[in-house]
Amino acid sequence: MLVVDDHPLLREAISARLTQMGAGTVHEAASVAEARARALATGPCDLAILDLGLPDGTGIDLVTELRAQGWPRIVVLASSDDPYAVRSAFQAGAQAYLLKSASPMVVTDGVRRVLDGGVYADPSVAPVLAAGTRVPGTDNTPRELSAREVEVLQLVADGQSNKEIGEALSLSALTVKSHLSRIGRKLGTGDRAQMVALAMRAGVIR
Repeated sequence: MLVVDDHPLLREAISARLTQMGAGTVHEAASVAEARARALATGPCDLAILDLGLPDGTGIDLVTELRAQGWPRIVVLASSDDPYAVRSAFQAGAQAYLLKSASPMVVTDGVRRVLDGGVYADPSVAPVLAAGTRVPGTDNTPRELSAREVEVLQLVADGQSNKEIGEALSLSALTVKSHLSRIGRKLGTGDRAQMVALAMRAGVIR
């Protein structure tokens, strides 16, 4: 795992919490340049937690780079609740946006949700994702999803795998995959995190 923040005490606290949660090796970086070097040395790890306000660049660009390199899960832990920052983080590929002012329980819950394959927004910034219903690059909106597709997408947001979704809805894994493909076409993205973020923006799922 990788923790990127320019405040040593916070970095150490996050690393300690990840270790308590059962993480193996936790790498630390204090800047975009150092994070790039760590990522190059280790290759994609299970999780990256990073700040947006880094001394030598923006965390949004780092999210984009890590996702392009194959990092599967990225959590933004930032001071800002600026709507542009929140939306940009999810659009860049982050699976969670947490605030540094949040309680340790909220942060831990958010990280666990992401590790389980879900998407999470700090309760105080979640309303930001409900602003606007248009989906970039398409004339469709999340509100055009069928009731079954909404059920499937909600379970994706809850961190369920295709198999678990199938068991919950009495569907085969192939049928779940088919639903997700249709959802992806309607929302203009095949990325599970972005599908959930877009649906959350529209208020279709919680």
